[in-house]
Amino acid sequence: MAGINNICREIVDNVEDALGAAVVDLSTGLMLGAHHNVPYFTSSYMDAVSAAAVDMFRGKGITNVEKRLAQTRGEEVRNSMLEIQMTTPKTFHFMVVVPGKPNALAILITGRRANLGMGWAGLRSALPKIEPMCP
Repeated sequence: MAGINNICREIVDNVEDALGAAVVDLSTGLMLGAHHNVPYFTSSYMDAVSAAAVDMFRGKGITNVEKRLAQTRGEEVRNSMLEIQMTTPKTFHFMVVVPGKPNALAILITGRRANLGMGWAGLRSALPKIEPMCP
């Protein structure tokens, strides 16, 4: 979807040391749109990142924890992961469920020179533009 690709480009352009941004459908694992400026972020690499993100938000481990919480609390607990920040030796990953679209996940990957607050601000400020474009 060209619109989501353009929004991802804006995110990357507006966050210092940004490497890539994407929007992923959490129910299918499909990438809805992306933009990056890294040659090795191939299609298969981006698909692997999408699959890993789906696992973190909707994977078996998370659903097992949510089932146990539901049993303990006596109420349904589902899709409780809303935001995750992950750090690798060379990158920061910012991931947030799009408000109003519980099956859409926005992702920003930056280098370690990026300011954490600016990474979150850059991603969150794009959410109102992303929301209407997600199924």
